Amino acid sequence: MLAVSSDAGLSTFQSASKKAPVRSGAYFPKSTPTNAKFEAPCEFRANLRVLLLATFAASATITLVGCGSWGHNPAEVESLRRFVSEEEMMTKFGIRKFLAGLAVLLLFVATTIVVTSSAFASPAAAPLASSLQQTQASASAAKTNTSQAKADVKAYTLPPDLYEKAVKYSRAQYILYFVDFVWGVIVLLLVLAWRLAPKYRDWAERATKVRFLQAVIFTPILLLTIAVLGLPTDMYGQWLSRSYGISVQGWASWAWDWTKGEIVSFVIGIILVWILYAVIRHSPRRWWFYFWLAALPILFFVIFLTPLVIAPLFNKFEPLETKDPALVVALEKVVHRAGMDIPPQRMFWMNESEKGNDLNAYVAGFGASKRVVVWDTTIAKMTVPETMFVFGHEMGHYVLGHVYKGLIFGAILLFILLYFGFRGMLWALSRWSGRWGIRGTDDWASLPVLLLWFAILGFLASPAANTFSRHVEHQADQYGLEVTHGLIPDSSQVAARAFQILGEVDLSDPHPNSFIKLWLYNHPPLAERVNYALTYDPWGQGKQPKFVR
Repeated sequence: MLAVSSDAGLSTFQSASKKAPVRSGAYFPKSTPTNAKFEAPCEFRANLRVLLLATFAASATITLVGCGSWGHNPAEVESLRRFVSEEEMMTKFGIRKFLAGLAVLLLFVATTIVVTSSAFASPAAAPLASSLQQTQASASAAKTNTSQAKADVKAYTLPPDLYEKAVKYSRAQYILYFVDFVWGVIVLLLVLAWRLAPKYRDWAERATKVRFLQAVIFTPILLLTIAVLGLPTDMYGQWLSRSYGISVQGWASWAWDWTKGEIVSFVIGIILVWILYAVIRHSPRRWWFYFWLAALPILFFVIFLTPLVIAPLFNKFEPLETKDPALVVALEKVVHRAGMDIPPQRMFWMNESEKGNDLNAYVAGFGASKRVVVWDTTIAKMTVPETMFVFGHEMGHYVLGHVYKGLIFGAILLFILLYFGFRGMLWALSRWSGRWGIRGTDDWASLPVLLLWFAILGFLASPAANTFSRHVEHQADQYGLEVTHGLIPDSSQVAARAFQILGEVDLSDPHPNSFIKLWLYNHPPLAERVNYALTYDPWGQGKQPKFVR
């Protein structure tokens, strides 16, 4: 599936929306070759571990602040009145209610994972059995450029062994997504409960009186603390990809990529945090709006630089015309058909095979930095016509203005997150700033509170963001079908084969649950994409195509 990422300005041709390691910036699911050896864990034990983890985390969260009851125990209230003021009492009970409610939320998420995971299991075997025979040879064919010899694709289906792996792998990725969110919230609560941010603030203020230098000291330490505490889910995600043969990256290489990613986040974080607290000190009530205005050009500049500076830190890029001149000639035909000007100097080859077996292509940057990137694994496992369709899909994002629409959508989303983050931080600090050791909104130590609200609000905004992404990805699919029609023989079948290969290699879920599609999928499920490729035919109906006339 393809995705326009508002935070990275990238678009990927991928098969499912799943968490990926930070490398090239592409939001892309990992895959397994057909000969991968994997022994899946017991589903019941895996789900039970998730529930126990969330239960323990929620209980620990309550215990950290001494939260022991849901309501106001009369005896306890009377006892408290003897020793504390009414305001302190209400603060204590406010903490209890908030954290008890949060514990219920975490338990609800965990229970939802366990209950709905049964819906991810294989659908009825009857319709599947009739279609499996049609694709028995497709797994091995995905590794070679012989897809023309395969039987015509009539629907997205998988052989029995790949089907089982795809369902299990997808289910594990879904569970990891929710566990990662829950654990991220717990990490930020631990940082607040342990008063780590005030400690780091004191270090920075004792070291220098210059505010920018304080940001240089405070920001990396806090971000590194949060990142280290979040390593368990990051490492499990990498282990999961390696277990299914999707990632071939060694742990040393993965750790080095993780380190480089943190360094990049430190540099960007220092600048943003310094500006944020300068704006807060200047305008305590309107900082969210002024920071939004200040952050937009910085984020756009980062997106502009990503393909030029950041992405090469994680992967090797070379001009596509030096690696596969014949493919460039074929892609230029697509460019000419669209009436576009994408010179070969804007087409790049990326060496993904050193780190993974998955397939991808994406568009990145804008203006002078815009480019189309095709992974070497895609070139190796797809035919030239199939790669032409993939390229047409990617080109559609530029022709249809999806990159700029994604930037606008991201800016609007950031505006909303900042406003509600501002309201939420005021609410939280009015109740628990003393307990957390935070002096006020302009205190460096208030940053974890804002990050906590961003995490929660961002999670709740996922359905809206993914709905937008699925819409533009569907449009790009439509554009790819139109721009290759008549240019390559049987273009609809070529597109369907490209999706089929993508699903086989990336272990895409054949039948994702509707809730999972809404919450996690930033691309239409592959079954829908294959069906659309096979049924979209305005030419046969005597109609004009929508985008390419």
